[in-house]
Order: sequence, then C-alpha cells, then structure tokens
Amino acid sequence: MTSERKTAIVTGGLSGMGLAIARRLAKDGINVFVGTRRAGDKAYVRDVLGADAVRIQAAALDVQTRDSVDAFVARIVAECGGVDILVNAAGVYEEAALIDHPDQIWEDQIDINLSGTFRMIRAVMPHMTKAGWGRIINIASVAAHNGMANNAAYCASKAGLLGLGRCVSLEGAANGVTCVSISPTWVETEMLRRFIDADINATGQTLEQVRAEYAKSNPQNQLVQPVEVAELAAFLASDAARALTMADYQINAGSLW
Repeated sequence: MTSERKTAIVTGGLSGMGLAIARRLAKDGINVFVGTRRAGDKAYVRDVLGADAVRIQAAALDVQTRDSVDAFVARIVAECGGVDILVNAAGVYEEAALIDHPDQIWEDQIDINLSGTFRMIRAVMPHMTKAGWGRIINIASVAAHNGMANNAAYCASKAGLLGLGRCVSLEGAANGVTCVSISPTWVETEMLRRFIDADINATGQTLEQVRAEYAKSNPQNQLVQPVEVAELAAFLASDAARALTMADYQINAGSLW
C-alpha cells in the first residue's frame, strides 16, 4: 500500500448510516464515492451532501445488477487507480409474516441486502488483492444474530452477511484484505423516522412519546446515532485495523434489538 490518498466506495451513501460513514471517511482525506440510484438527480445530491459535495462524489449504482456494479467499480478504478475501502450500507427493510409471505419482499431483501453486497465485494476484490491492501465493511444488524417476528427476510439477509464475510476474510487474508461487519440495533436514521411517523399516525401519540418508546428498547435508553456507527467504521477502515477481520461488531446499547 502506497502513501497515496485512499479511495472508498460507500453504497447507500446518501442516507442514514451510509451517509454518515461517507462524511466521516471524507473527513479523513479519503476519496469517497457513494453509489446510489438517485445520482442522476443532481439537485437532490447537492441538497443531501451540502458542503461535503466537494469531497464526496455520487455516481449511479444499482447493486441488484452485475453490469451496474462492475461499471461503477471500473469507473472509479480508471479515475483513481484502485479501490481501497468498500462499505456496503445499501439495504432495504420490509416486514411480513411467514404465512402468505410475498415472494417479492423476500427476493428484494435477499437480493439487495445480501446479493448486492456479494456483487460489490466480487467487483473490488481483484483490485484490493493486487494492491495488497483492502478494507471491506458490511453493515449487518443485530437481526443477523437474533430473530424477530415478521422479519424472516430481513433476518436471513443480514445473517447471510456474516457467513459471506467469513469467506471473504479467508480469501483476502494473504493479500492484506480484511472483511468485517457492523451490527447496529435501532439507529436514528431516515428509515426509523418513517416508522416513527407511521406510529404517530396510528396511535395519535406525539413524536417525543413514540421516539421514547424506541429508545426504551435498549438499557441505555438512547437511540444510536449514525455518527456513532461512522466512527467505528472509520477505525475499521484504517491501517490500525489490520488484524481485525472475520469479526462482527455489535453497536447494541446493551440490547438485542
């Protein structure tokens, strides 16, 4: 690994944990590219990134198709000479009971959360192994370790990331490539805010009341913040994390959910 500026890819990098991680890596002077389906909406990208638009580039990416993934990675390699860090934060969540579970809900969550991560790793691995240095960080969930009613697809997709990561760790070890995952409990992202809004509409409770209910899901009685996940990701992406691989780090505030 040379002393040249590192290059990072963050999927799902325009919202939630992905955005927080992208901002944190950029703060460390890393070239950051976020992959998103909405990259073509320049006004939206500028609005989301704000001042960080000068440090973070957004490009079109659909993790559900190999052609899109391979083209996205190839463009970055051509521009920067390689890819040093990959953060797989793109994901979807939708609940459904097992009885009469819609195929589409299952297929979407497996394809985006798990297979999309696999496609990204497959695309960057040759460049990382050639360089002799790489950091791969998958955003899993406490759902990778614990079941939850009406969440078969989500739990299966996140648990799959742990198995995938172990294999990637073994194949990358001899070439300086690590692979780890981060498993948060409820994090105060745009997705959680949508759930909170739905609960407000359904129950008539106030924002403060519903938010407090989610906060009570862990013993610390505080919602995890995206920046807290980003700080851990930044360390795991650093030179100091060389020996940290084949591991999953839970940010659970003392709770299983």
